[in-house]
Amino acid sequence: MIVSVIGATGYTGYELIKILVRHPRFVIGQLVSETYEGKAFSEVYPYFKNLCDTVIIGRNYEKVAAESEAVFLCLPHAAAQQAADFFHGKGLKVVDLSADFRIKDAQLYEKVYKTKHLFPELLEKAVYGIPEIFGEELAKTNMAANPGCYPTTVIMPLFPLVKKGLIDASYIIADSKSGVTGAGRKADLSLSFSEVNEDFRPYNIFGHRHNPEMNHILERTGNKADVTFTAHLLPVNKGIETTIYAKTDKSLAELASCMKAFYKDRRFVRIYDNGHVPSIKDVVDTNFIDISLFLKDGKLIIVSCIDNLIKGSSGAAVQNLNVMCGLDETAGIL
Repeated sequence: MIVSVIGATGYTGYELIKILVRHPRFVIGQLVSETYEGKAFSEVYPYFKNLCDTVIIGRNYEKVAAESEAVFLCLPHAAAQQAADFFHGKGLKVVDLSADFRIKDAQLYEKVYKTKHLFPELLEKAVYGIPEIFGEELAKTNMAANPGCYPTTVIMPLFPLVKKGLIDASYIIADSKSGVTGAGRKADLSLSFSEVNEDFRPYNIFGHRHNPEMNHILERTGNKADVTFTAHLLPVNKGIETTIYAKTDKSLAELASCMKAFYKDRRFVRIYDNGHVPSIKDVVDTNFIDISLFLKDGKLIIVSCIDNLIKGSSGAAVQNLNVMCGLDETAGIL
């Protein structure tokens, strides 16, 4: 299958192409970037010399559609809407890595992202891209909405427990820390080395746009959940570590059993209930999510850990397309 990448030269594009060059079934078609049009991808990223020397083209969506069967959209929020509609209308499979199709409620999307949603009909067709939860729907769609990296670390541990009513979902605290690449590849003084190095701080307190996404998707359990979320910036390149706090009257064995049964045979989910504490170093450059559960006096602490650019972005995107194409979900990733 010929796949193309729109917005290929950001961090997510870089990681995506690292996966695609070794994928057994996907072949890279066009790489699109207005900034680096005319350059070989390996000129932008010398890592890819003799691995991906494809010459980057500008915004020629007609050419991409004519020569591709699927596209990954690595575009900013709002900018992906028209591209998604165009390629979906041409019959291509679309995996959108922006937030434009994650929230089914157009009014909520517009409130969070301060922009109008132009394609509510496509919004209805898009499937939220966590294959371990929504795999059956993904197998039947041509439009996947890749989840946010922070929401992946919160939704995946909580979804089985909220669905079964095993925790008090009315007040959950999620405290997350991410590497700097989560902000994208851009010039920003606040993200420069001297500003980030030897520092640690929260940001967007009570205003992070991923918080509504978490609650919105957790409602798919059939039970209402209220997550209070705070994001922090770590002075590292990649990785997210999330600590979740909740109350429960269940035993650790029951909670762990529920989660293990829900994610049975899912290769990318690693669950611990033996005191092991997940570490960013254990998951960086992989598509794994590591989850550990701790319980004392009815107080539950869950720790989850991912690579924000792999399981939190590009790895999940390929996993989604694998499922959409009827392939083993681990193809090219594991």
